[in-house]
Amino acid sequence: MALFIRQDERKSELQSRIAMELQERAKSRAKTNNIPDGVDDSEYMSSTKKTTSLAWVWVIIVLAFVGIVIWLMMLNIATK
Repeated sequence: MALFIRQDERKSELQSRIAMELQERAKSRAKTNNIPDGVDDSEYMSSTKKTTSLAWVWVIIVLAFVGIVIWLMMLNIATK
């Protein structure tokens, strides 16, 4: 039974070594390629700004507007 445990340990050591080598290769390729990730490096991001802390106010205004429209529609249906 001890032989089976040692085999599992060897496999895990080999797997961890291979995983580390693959990670190192991926890191070195990422450094040399300089491929943009498509989000932060994109041209359209240059003219944008982050959402302010008052974004929740706009959400409440939109929800109130939708609520009023639904209420008026229900009121119109009920009067017919």
